[in-house]
Amino acid sequence: GFMTRYERKIFDDLKSPHLKYWVPFVWFGNLASKARKDGRIRDSVDLQTLMNEMNKYRSWCSLLFGYDWVGIPLVYTQVVTLAVYTFFFACLIGRQFLDTDQGYQGHDLDLYIPIFTLLQFFFYAGWLKV
Repeated sequence: GFMTRYERKIFDDLKSPHLKYWVPFVWFGNLASKARKDGRIRDSVDLQTLMNEMNKYRSWCSLLFGYDWVGIPLVYTQVVTLAVYTFFFACLIGRQFLDTDQGYQGHDLDLYIPIFTLLQFFFYAGWLKV
């Protein structure tokens, strides 16, 4: 991975009531500042650019954490499942052929496989499982 075994041990031994995803960012900031003092980063502008990019990445991580923090209620999943099944039940009834024995004008027998309805079903049913 991106951590040495020693760093992993320090990370695991760290006691915090909060999540620890920010600890490697602090380590990175300290190492970057030390590299600037040692002359491995030539200019303070370069250090500032590096830290700005790291802060952008950190904010993206916190944004993802925010999405993970809010769970989807079970009722929402059940409502969406019921809506999808109801939609396809309506498709099953609504997209049937008329009875050709009744002699409706302009409604000749047209046998085909409803490819787009099948694709809709596979996509929607697949998305339900995600």
